[in-house]
Amino acid sequence: MKLFFQKEVIDQQIRNRGFSGSIVVKKGEIEYNFSAGYANRVEQQLNNVTTRFGIASGCKLFTAIAIAQLVENERLSFETKLSDCLNVSFPHLNENMTIHHLLTHTSGLPDYFDEDVMEDFEDLWKQTPMYLLKRLQDFLPLFQNDEMVDQPGEAFRYNNAGYIVLGLIIEQQTGMTFQRYVEENIFKPAGMNDSGYFSLDRLPQNTALGYIDESDGSWRTNTYAIPIIGGSDGGAFVTAPDMVKFWEALIAFRLLNEGLTKELLTTHVDVKEGVGYGYGVWINNRKGRHLKYHVMGYDPGVSFHSAYYPESGYKIAIPSNHSDGAFEVMKEIEELLHR
Repeated sequence: MKLFFQKEVIDQQIRNRGFSGSIVVKKGEIEYNFSAGYANRVEQQLNNVTTRFGIASGCKLFTAIAIAQLVENERLSFETKLSDCLNVSFPHLNENMTIHHLLTHTSGLPDYFDEDVMEDFEDLWKQTPMYLLKRLQDFLPLFQNDEMVDQPGEAFRYNNAGYIVLGLIIEQQTGMTFQRYVEENIFKPAGMNDSGYFSLDRLPQNTALGYIDESDGSWRTNTYAIPIIGGSDGGAFVTAPDMVKFWEALIAFRLLNEGLTKELLTTHVDVKEGVGYGYGVWINNRKGRHLKYHVMGYDPGVSFHSAYYPESGYKIAIPSNHSDGAFEVMKEIEELLHR
């Protein structure tokens, strides 16, 4: 396993990048781990391999698995129409919208954060304070009454609001909060004992604060830059080892049966050449081969990449408490692994 014979080299390369976060690479029983930077800059508390990090949209896959579990339990199907499984009024809803469309970002639903219109995620909270968004339903006024932007199935358009709606479906169908459902039915069976959905004003011990570096050299935390608690479109906190455990549980069919796991990891929409999207997961393909299943997340003060490589068996988790850095580190490690 090449990476482990070059540990000192890769360690130094990552330090030179100013990376702040944790890294775990695992294949079988062999594991590489590395941590750098501060979880708390004021207290000079260092990140370590068991530090919890926010992962932003990196947890949309958890939402997709939760929906697939409801399918497995015959509570609904991927072709169930939104109007048949959620008692929420959307005045401009296209009646043909299905759960499949929501999972694949092809619903045409208006998003509460449209990157084509708004560049800065923090601008959202100028009108709606982030500390008021404590429940999934609190997001509804941000998009509920807006016009559809596409017809269902017409186009891939990355959409956070669609995943908020999926979370509301999970809550209505189970009678549990979305966060509790995921913690009980995904984190617990996967052995992700250090992960969860934590309120920013009640973070547990050994949790990294997210940091936003300003152009003048100053910095601040992301406490007022993201919703106060994560939900079905993003915002869980995980450790790097827990994320590797997640991939292990998923491919061992401990979270879903084999058929639904394959459905989850099937390319349902082509995004660009060589890149598709399954249910909550990005899929890199080449000549009909699946090279990589991966998730990513970016928020102010958060960058995250994690992947499973089916041909080699490698699993990687790279959470960071900076707004960037995880992608560049993943590229370096991938080059070492697949030379």
